[in-house]
Amino acid sequence: MKKLKLGTSDLSVSAIALGCVSMGKLDTADAEKVVRNALDLGIDFFDHADIYSDGKSEEVFAKAIGMNPSIREKIIVQSKAGIRKGFYDFSKEHIVKTVEASLKRLNTDYMDSLLLHRPDALVEPEEVAEAFDHLYNSGKVRHFGVSNHNPLQIELLKKHVDQDLIVNQLQLSVMHTGMIDAGVQVNTRHDNSLNRDGSVLDYCRLNDITVQAWSPFRYGSFEGFFVDNEDMPEINAKLQEIADSYGATKSAIAIAWILRHPAKIQAIVGTMTPERLTAIAKAADIYMTREEWYEIYQAAGNLLP
Repeated sequence: MKKLKLGTSDLSVSAIALGCVSMGKLDTADAEKVVRNALDLGIDFFDHADIYSDGKSEEVFAKAIGMNPSIREKIIVQSKAGIRKGFYDFSKEHIVKTVEASLKRLNTDYMDSLLLHRPDALVEPEEVAEAFDHLYNSGKVRHFGVSNHNPLQIELLKKHVDQDLIVNQLQLSVMHTGMIDAGVQVNTRHDNSLNRDGSVLDYCRLNDITVQAWSPFRYGSFEGFFVDNEDMPEINAKLQEIADSYGATKSAIAIAWILRHPAKIQAIVGTMTPERLTAIAKAADIYMTREEWYEIYQAAGNLLP
């Protein structure tokens, strides 16, 4: 499995991570098959959040992997905090309480990485700094980052927190390319020239923040999946064409497209089917050409100026 460095940290992690959003729906035996298969593939990074199945995903994962000191030192565990029912909450009290509850469910003494899940409009960065200091100094969290944040929101946090923010988890897929489009359409009047996220991809590259791509098989926000979608024949035909040339699946090519970007993006894959994850993992060994990358980009409906 291809490895990449996570932000400014000393963590070397698998380029493909297992997103555990749906693990809470599995029984322990099936979850163990998923986790063991991931480890066999060289996937050592597991992405959680306190809200995934109301915490059950973390519980099931801990049981499935048989969390103990020898296992713990071989894996990277990340979780997220800040989303509550009907609102967001970056208060010190909530962040600390959430982490402590997640650690208990995960049956571990520490998280390798904690992300602030979605921007809190009422964020008080001084409180975030206090929460981070407490969690870092107590050994409960080793690294910190954000999710779905734009550059100025990150800068506001950086003004107050002492720890590096090493990750920004953002939605990115072949069919959801907003963070790329504006950079391609510079100085045009095309709709895709609108910069909706403050050039977040370039910002993260400039500041050594690793982008983690969530929902790499979805189009739009939460509309659905594009792979094998009958309403999206052009992108599926192109993915199949390139997949055939590499002896891979369309899903693997969709991930390889993300990994081909020089920003060294980590892809978060949420499948709970071992066979599908095995096929997708082949993406880490595929380095598509520039021409193939742009062919896929245009087949997704993006025009070049």
